[in-house]
Amino acid sequence: MTTINSSFKFKPNIRKRIFATLIDYGIYLLAFFLYVMFVGHEDDEGGKTVTGLSALPLFIFWFIYFVIIEAIFGATLGHQGLNLKVLTINRRNISLAQALKRHLLDPIDFLFYGIPAIIAIKNSDKHQRIGDMWAQTFIVDMTDPEQYSDVYITTK
Repeated sequence: MTTINSSFKFKPNIRKRIFATLIDYGIYLLAFFLYVMFVGHEDDEGGKTVTGLSALPLFIFWFIYFVIIEAIFGATLGHQGLNLKVLTINRRNISLAQALKRHLLDPIDFLFYGIPAIIAIKNSDKHQRIGDMWAQTFIVDMTDPEQYSDVYITTK
């Protein structure tokens, strides 16, 4: 028989999630712009571009930073810094596939300044953004005992 701690509560953690996401995408965009600045070739408009295989490291860095790190540690650096962790609906560590699903929908979640994600978080029973709904995951604040104490399911 599987039991879940009845004192567990799903909470939106909106402010922390917004700041964590800003930190994460700030890190990614900084790396992105530095890479383009140093590796890119000047274009006709005076800017720099990367094309073909030279653009591949940008996607590899995105995959490592958002998918691999989250699958291994349960959170990206920004989320770790704010004590947030991604868990499955069954309150287990997420898989690589779940981390990938969560982040494949980032463009939809963050469209129009994150309004779709905020609406989804505020209106879903588990306070999930669209990517979390697809991946069957949610976010907990590890410093909140109502969200994280006894977080793992016990089986009898």
